[in-house]
Amino acid sequence: MLIRLFSMIFLFLCFAASSFAQGPDPKPLLNQLADANFSQAETLVGQIATIGDPRVVPALEAFAEGDLYFRKSDKAVFLAKAAGSQLELIDPVTGESAGQVAKGAVTKIRVNNNLRRAIRAALGGLTLMSPDRGVRLSAADSILRSPSAEALELVEAALAKETDAEVKARMEEARAVSLLSSDRSVDEKRAAIETISSLGGREAMRIFSTVSSSIDESLKPEVDKAIAKIQGQLQIWDLAQNVWYGMSLGSVLLLAAIGLAITFGVMGIINMAHGEMVMLGAYSTFMVQDVIRDNAPYLFDWSLAIALPVAFLVTGLVGFVIERGVIRFLYGRPLETLLATWGVSLILQQAIRTIFGPTNQEVGNPSWMSGSFPLGGMTITYNRMWIIVFSLTIFFTLLFVMKKTAYGLNMRAVTQNRRMASSMGIRTPWVDALTFALGSGIAGIAGVALSQIDNVSPNLGQSYIIDSFMVVVFGGVGNLWGTLVGALSLGILNKFLEPSVGAVLGKILVLVLIILFIQKRPRGLFALKGRAVEA
Repeated sequence: MLIRLFSMIFLFLCFAASSFAQGPDPKPLLNQLADANFSQAETLVGQIATIGDPRVVPALEAFAEGDLYFRKSDKAVFLAKAAGSQLELIDPVTGESAGQVAKGAVTKIRVNNNLRRAIRAALGGLTLMSPDRGVRLSAADSILRSPSAEALELVEAALAKETDAEVKARMEEARAVSLLSSDRSVDEKRAAIETISSLGGREAMRIFSTVSSSIDESLKPEVDKAIAKIQGQLQIWDLAQNVWYGMSLGSVLLLAAIGLAITFGVMGIINMAHGEMVMLGAYSTFMVQDVIRDNAPYLFDWSLAIALPVAFLVTGLVGFVIERGVIRFLYGRPLETLLATWGVSLILQQAIRTIFGPTNQEVGNPSWMSGSFPLGGMTITYNRMWIIVFSLTIFFTLLFVMKKTAYGLNMRAVTQNRRMASSMGIRTPWVDALTFALGSGIAGIAGVALSQIDNVSPNLGQSYIIDSFMVVVFGGVGNLWGTLVGALSLGILNKFLEPSVGAVLGKILVLVLIILFIQKRPRGLFALKGRAVEA
């Protein structure tokens, strides 16, 4: 009998200890949501979070999604899920089933955006103690985005136990943001302002603008000072972002213009079909990806590497045929060459429309060209970054061919003095043909890169042909270094003009500036030298 009595006392004590460890029962607070207005519901959510019971997380998540109900008969709050024509009620704390009722027996608890923000902050606080590092980091981020004074004690409790350096730093930031909304001392808030200021960026500006109306008057000068400092930093980062965008555009222009610089410089041909070589390169990429999707989808991440030689060979062959079939009969007649290559461009566009249709074709991004990453206060996209790397690789490879190979020597000889080169035994007609094929092949490679950032359509090349000519004329006809400098200069200038005057007027201004520039330097930034050229 005595043993039985001791056993009952032991079980009672265990139950009491368990109840004490869990803290107050959150269910009465959850039931009060049935009659609460939006403002009262925000207060209740903060009180529920303060209890620190992780069992309420599903209920708060359902509340944020608008899936929390109360039973009309007794105002008890439940989660609900469809069960045929009825609803199955689920206890919001234990997760146990509470039976099925007709849909008319319950009412959904309303929620608005302010309430959702309060719920997100509460959920962040409840998950700050998670054993999963990623969950704790996400919880700190959630509080950082939606600060509240109710979450402050939870953040501080989690901060005292946190050992991971990155998570702890994020929790410090979340604590500082929440502290500004609390009734803590001015000194603590002053330290919080310094912590938020060290965050920098637009996130800190958003936080300061949110609390500026409710913060103590004595702290407003410090907040204004912090805002001015952050604005100065943002201006510097915006400048860097514009330079990056300009380099990105310049690398695209470099890819599109570098082949034109070769053909125009060596042969003196105004090739209006150059844009269509770019377009053929993009369609070659589409065809390669289409074959890979149907036959070897596991090779998709290698599709661009496969498309590069395919596009180079296809467009190089087309360029060779154009030179041998049309252009070689028109040397020394620039107007007829312009008209002939314009006609070729129309034929190629119509041929693509006939084969593939007039609509845009889908060209996918490999995984390594998708997404972006932050760099200080700017964002770098992987596709633009790789295009810059790719265009510079093509540039230096072509520079090596021009300077260090026999073919490059022949090409430069023909460029500088065609008659002397011919008299020295260089077969200038074949140099012309291979040069035109090389320029067309490089345009095809440009099409592979442009397929990752632009629409693949029959009109793709038309978007770049005028800009390509501007780059070549501005940099210096036939000079690769001039093409590089010209492309990057025009790209950066465009990106600085666009925010103030718009994209269209920006291009017009760039064109006007180039016209004024070539009045002073008709041969561009880097003019070719040689007696034939100077004559």
